[in-house]
Amino acid sequence: MTKPLSVEQFLEKAQTLPIIDVRSPGEFERGHIVGAVNIPLFENHERAEVGTRYKRVGKESAFLLGLDIVGPKLSGFVKKANKIAPEKEVLVHCWRGGMRSGSFATLLSSAGMKVSLLVGGYKSYRNFILEQFRKPLNIIILGGKTGSGKTEILYELEKQGEQILDLEGLANHKGSAFGMLGQAPQPMTEHFENMLYEKLSKLDSSRRIWVEDESKNVGCCNIPDGLWQQMRMANVAFIDVKKEIRIGRLMNEYAQFSFEELKQATDKIAKRLGGQQHKDAVVALAEGDFSVGTDIALHYYDKAYLHGLLKREPEKVKTFEVTENNPIATARQLIEAI
Repeated sequence: MTKPLSVEQFLEKAQTLPIIDVRSPGEFERGHIVGAVNIPLFENHERAEVGTRYKRVGKESAFLLGLDIVGPKLSGFVKKANKIAPEKEVLVHCWRGGMRSGSFATLLSSAGMKVSLLVGGYKSYRNFILEQFRKPLNIIILGGKTGSGKTEILYELEKQGEQILDLEGLANHKGSAFGMLGQAPQPMTEHFENMLYEKLSKLDSSRRIWVEDESKNVGCCNIPDGLWQQMRMANVAFIDVKKEIRIGRLMNEYAQFSFEELKQATDKIAKRLGGQQHKDAVVALAEGDFSVGTDIALHYYDKAYLHGLLKREPEKVKTFEVTENNPIATARQLIEAI
């Protein structure tokens, strides 16, 4: 028995039922519904072979090739599905909700499972979530120069009952040229957007949501346009942290990395630093003088950040002076003032 579901119905069911994504591993890696399990009907090379046959020979020949490829895998599909869905009920989708998911659903249904299919497939899911980012949100931007400890403050806000959205955490990147150091590999933008939607869907849109100030790109991950436009128009709580505090925090965070790693990151902003500043920074790092190297890098980052801040409407920016490294107290100050 199979049942077609809209995106909204499918995602509602996904809160309690497992999802099987039958697309190829390559498609799945680019992006998938959070929590879905990949049981590919075709491996990457097999999908390419079927596609080539379809273009060169025709639909019927491609269909027969597909049957030859999939036939020996059928019992394995059922066994895997039974492990994923021991209660015998599962959600299934492919790219467009066509032959791949339909065939897989028929197989599982024949094996005694209750199967629901996503109408329009993963493509309809993607269209749906990108539209969701345009829905109005009560966003407050947590701003501050590099090294201000915004991420720590963000999580202190959450501990004190506020809603947050950690873009850098989802992107596995801290936003600067040094932001990839010590991080796991970044997801592709498509999957970053999927994870972002999953987080947002659990938040109350009528309550305020704190988001750290970011560029349009967090490393290689792009913030979706709908959300980005709202972030640019939102009120900003700018925490003005003394430079010595910021230097100390950045030294604690990055001094653990090798000279070569730090140099590679510094090289990425060489043109923006200028030839002499870049050379001085590299020499300081080579000599283990992280304070000087950090100070030089901050000269560029502070200038760049303030330039971006000036593009916002002045009445939407509220400044909070921070004189000590105390994220708990800063979070409390922000909550009380906003």
